[in-house]
Amino acid sequence: MISFEIPEFIQNQMTMIRMVAEQAMRPYSRQLDENEHERPQAFVQMTWPFTQQMVKSALKPLMAQSNGNGSNGKTKPQREGPDYSMLSFIMMIEQLSWGDAGQYLCLPHPMLGGAAVDSAGTPEQRVRFLKKFTEGDPKWGAMAITEPGAGSDNSAMRTTAILDPETNEWVLNGEKIFITNGALALRESDGLCVVWATVDQKAGRAGIKSFVVEGNTPGVTIAKQEHKLGIRASDTVALHFDNARIPYENVLGDQEVRRVESRTGFQGAMKTFDASRPAVAASAIGIARAALEFTKDKLAEAGIVIDYTKSLHELTAVERDVIEMEARYKGAWLLTLRATAQMAHGESNRLEASMCKYRAGDAVTWITQKSVELLGPMGYSREWLAEKWMRDAKINDIYEGTKQINQLIVARSILGYSRRELK
Repeated sequence: MISFEIPEFIQNQMTMIRMVAEQAMRPYSRQLDENEHERPQAFVQMTWPFTQQMVKSALKPLMAQSNGNGSNGKTKPQREGPDYSMLSFIMMIEQLSWGDAGQYLCLPHPMLGGAAVDSAGTPEQRVRFLKKFTEGDPKWGAMAITEPGAGSDNSAMRTTAILDPETNEWVLNGEKIFITNGALALRESDGLCVVWATVDQKAGRAGIKSFVVEGNTPGVTIAKQEHKLGIRASDTVALHFDNARIPYENVLGDQEVRRVESRTGFQGAMKTFDASRPAVAASAIGIARAALEFTKDKLAEAGIVIDYTKSLHELTAVERDVIEMEARYKGAWLLTLRATAQMAHGESNRLEASMCKYRAGDAVTWITQKSVELLGPMGYSREWLAEKWMRDAKINDIYEGTKQINQLIVARSILGYSRRELK
């Protein structure tokens, strides 16, 4: 028998996380939205003990891979039952994004940098780079892949990494944009940023490698802080690399440049998205739930309560809209849980990760816009958070692969077409 019940220990975790979302995040949503780039120091310190425990739980399976099964330490241990840490993490993201998606992104944890290390790094690198997030003061992680001339087409990146044989260091030059937690990871903490660069432009995608750039590395500067439509409490910057020297061992995976794409090269970047896209979908769903619950509460205050025993043609237009909001929300959440469950069982989720990311991004933009519409002038005003949720929602339709890119991935996977055959 298949059960969709959430394990009791995760439900208990969510009770604590909901308290954080309600008491430490939601009350400051408007203040931090209107004061972009104001780092919520009190919030970070208040939530750090709880965040540190969640990070330890999420990274525990990776720490167990330090020795592997083989003598070379490069093989992963056999999985004994599902790994619930990812489910716990996804549900945490949904709950915290219900509180405030921008503040959630400011929480000190590995973020995309950790997902990239997990996807492309060796077991030893996973332990070396990710262990630091479970110890000491708050730390952040980031991933730098997008460039001014390489957005959805990441293979067009021009940031280079050249090996200096005299010092045995990689020298990075180039520019990356729209880096979430870029400043927190590289300037204000002992964090890390995984930077994707090409070591051989003639090799195309096969020449792309990922490099761990640690905090306070000389030659790395914050070129610009972005002013955004939504998730304004989050840290988003452009980074400039000017002869930034990176230790040889900080290239994730092997150093060999193959003429075909390897797991540690461009495919490693794509594999990172298999883990991060369900996380983005969960954040979108948290925003959607916030808007949906608030809308239903306000409608109930006006005497409009949905009667689910009636057929659609017996309901008002407003009631039908609310039911459609609920259907889109629940459909996106189920797709996200499916993609997460596949990760928990060690299965490939490339198709499902793109499906849930696309559906959640599409659903949250529609749901939040419909919320503002149904709430009328007050929904459009800044007195309520509905208009903020609508602004926060849109980014989920864009980053971690746009709606159109994820549609392409889904179509290619289902139809069996290659990148060249279906563009």
